[in-house]
Amino acid sequence: MPDYERPQASPQEVPPDLVECREALIVCKQESEERLQALLRARADLDNHRKRAAREMENTRKYAVGRLLNALLPVKDSLEMGLGATRAEPAIDVVRHGMELTLEELDAVLADFGVETIDPKGQPFDPERHEAMTMAPIAELPPNSVAQVHQKGYLLNGRLIRPARVTVSKAP
Repeated sequence: MPDYERPQASPQEVPPDLVECREALIVCKQESEERLQALLRARADLDNHRKRAAREMENTRKYAVGRLLNALLPVKDSLEMGLGATRAEPAIDVVRHGMELTLEELDAVLADFGVETIDPKGQPFDPERHEAMTMAPIAELPPNSVAQVHQKGYLLNGRLIRPARVTVSKAP
């Protein structure tokens, strides 16, 4: 305990001005401590605000292309369907080859922007990533497995952009 806070042996020995000074010093010390605590809280709040703003900026940067991707995905679907239709006709091998190259290029662009494809054929049905369009009795697959993929799903930097639209197997 500091000297100014120690009680004196007898109140008559301490001049009244000294008692006043001690009391004022104790009050100032308490106010100083309160202001220090308020400053520390304000610094912590500012630091939390900076961190939250940095997280929000990172999320904005990562997911800003979401609208663009939603517009591009039907194009990719059309290319895939057109490519599937050309497989039966050997006379249009050149067209098929061109579509394959275009699709590969589009896949590369999407991958550069953090897009992952969800193609769950044969996998267990996951309602977080798949949208069941129909159910069909299929003996070759266990129940609740993806039997057919109508439209692939997509993730953007781990966040679901579009679920895979699928047919789910059920017991025959």
